[in-house]
Amino acid sequence: MSNLSNKEKSYAIVGFGNFGQALARVFARKNIEVTVASRREVEVLAPIARKIGPSIIAKKLQEAIQADIIFLAARFEGFEQIAKLLPNWEGKIIVDVTNAYGVPPEKIGEQPSSSAVAKAFTGARLVKGFNHLASAVFGGDPAVNGGKRAVFLASDDQHAAAEIAEIAVKLGFAPIQLGGLAEGGLLVNARGNTWGPLIFQDLVKFS
Repeated sequence: MSNLSNKEKSYAIVGFGNFGQALARVFARKNIEVTVASRREVEVLAPIARKIGPSIIAKKLQEAIQADIIFLAARFEGFEQIAKLLPNWEGKIIVDVTNAYGVPPEKIGEQPSSSAVAKAFTGARLVKGFNHLASAVFGGDPAVNGGKRAVFLASDDQHAAAEIAEIAVKLGFAPIQLGGLAEGGLLVNARGNTWGPLIFQDLVKFS
């Protein structure tokens, strides 16, 4: 089963700190248009976006969340506030790029952090991914010594995961599917003061 072509989808990055900017550089390298937004004013974000590349467009947060595919790159602690911006996120894919390191497990009901995010974004299809590397590494060229840098994806929705895998390929990465959020997702989720075993593992896949 295939979704509409990714050429017809609109993308947004919500959260424009170090990692959000690194992700924007990845899109800019392939000249793929993406909206960027945060709680900061557009006038603050726009010069940073222009410096990254002409395909990076700063908009207000309420405008950015109208995109079809949203990369949630804000601080984990703010995901619930962002989720409340729409009563229903049906039809959208949320790519959870957050890391919950240092957040007590009991604060999110002892569940994987990505499961908590999935519940908050009512109606959305959630994919965990693009979160396992430091921003300086992730924002670099994904082509490494003739191979492609790996990105890990986990989701309870196989079709959403496949769609994000297609985007990862367009961006120059080698996507590796980990399975569902409660299994493979744990490999890239932080829990309390412990990182998931695949966090910071900079792997390269060769054809």
